[in-house]
Amino acid sequence: MREKAMTEVVQSPGGHVPDQMTGSLTDDGEEQRIAPRFTLLIRTAKLICAQGEYLCIVRDASSTGVSIRTFHPLPQGVQLTLELPNGDRHPVERVWEKEGAAGFRFPVEVDIDRLLNNKSRFPKRAVRLKLQLPALISCHGRTAGVVVHNISQQGAQIESPLYLAIDQKLRLEADNLPIIQARVRWRKDANYGLVFDDTFQFAELARLAARDHREGRNLCRRHQPHGGA
Repeated sequence: MREKAMTEVVQSPGGHVPDQMTGSLTDDGEEQRIAPRFTLLIRTAKLICAQGEYLCIVRDASSTGVSIRTFHPLPQGVQLTLELPNGDRHPVERVWEKEGAAGFRFPVEVDIDRLLNNKSRFPKRAVRLKLQLPALISCHGRTAGVVVHNISQQGAQIESPLYLAIDQKLRLEADNLPIIQARVRWRKDANYGLVFDDTFQFAELARLAARDHREGRNLCRRHQPHGGA
């Protein structure tokens, strides 16, 4: 069954967010109440750094900072940038982190209305995770090694040595992924866009990103396919 993405925004009375969702804290753990905070019950996003991309969920936000839900420990000692579904990017500074959550401040205040409303001149689409993941596809009795260049809850972009027809059905397999039934949505040269028959759980996709970076797959350029079928 396909999941429906939902976002609900609630301003807590007096700008106060319950303790478990508090994200704007000082270094010594004291709450900052200067900027009103808004609770975003679900807002998918990703953190970007030199090591790769990590999926997260923004739980509450103000013009000066955010609190996020995480699915694995975040890399230490790196500069992080928060990318929202509309493509907006904001550098962030980590204030605190504990299991399953982290709080960040914005070095420069952001437009909170734009952040809350997720405004964009482009059509909305699911958060995509960039990676270099070796995989296998199977269709019509043929199997080939491919590279997954990006993946979302609903689909993926692959590079394949096999020629694939539009709407062609196939099976996609990779380490740390369940077997995925998909079909071809578009193609350009050796690159293909796939749509999955069933969507991923967001948490499952987030953990895939963490495992992918831990295992160094972003350095696995040698596994990219060469030549044609």
